[in-house]
Amino acid sequence: MEKRALIKKGAEAELYGGEWLGYDAVFKRRVSKGYRNPDLDSMIRSSRTSLESKLLGEAKRLGVPAPVVYFVDRQSHEIVMSRIQGVPVKNALAGMSGGSIGALFERIGEQVGRLHAGGIVHGDLTTSNMIICGGDVFFIDFGLGEHTRELEARGVDIHLMRRTLESSHHSCAKAAYDAFIKGYCRTMGSAAAEVLARAAEVRRRGRYVEGGR
Repeated sequence: MEKRALIKKGAEAELYGGEWLGYDAVFKRRVSKGYRNPDLDSMIRSSRTSLESKLLGEAKRLGVPAPVVYFVDRQSHEIVMSRIQGVPVKNALAGMSGGSIGALFERIGEQVGRLHAGGIVHGDLTTSNMIICGGDVFFIDFGLGEHTRELEARGVDIHLMRRTLESSHHSCAKAAYDAFIKGYCRTMGSAAAEVLARAAEVRRRGRYVEGGR
């Protein structure tokens, strides 16, 4: 068996680095949930593994940079994909100028618009799930993604992006978000207004719950 090194262990999956037929690869294996019926657990993990691999391929076809899927093992609930060698957006922002941040997030907004226009919602739009590599921004971890054109799902995607900026990148949050929306509107066109209105509604609902009123 090829040698693998643990990259990250999460609640839903474990990531390992290694080689696949001579290529630098990432092995993503969905973990079992002990509280679920074993047959149901296997079915859910297999379904989500298959869906994520399809979303990665479709994102690339829509012009959104994403890892290349090399192999999908439904029995072990594992995706083997190319390893993106770059810097997560989360780690890159501290050393960037305001103009560079604006240009970066305008591009990110365009890419999210392409996903939404193509009927894909990422499901976990954070700066940890975007990697700057070779002048492009690669989107990773579609584990919570789905095929949908529902307004609510799109609005939640936008809300998550804004919340991530405000919680993790407060000093540049407004400028980055404004640039993100500019890029998103350019790609989505007239459909963007309705999505942004729903994102604002999702934000209000969150504040209501957090306020305990």
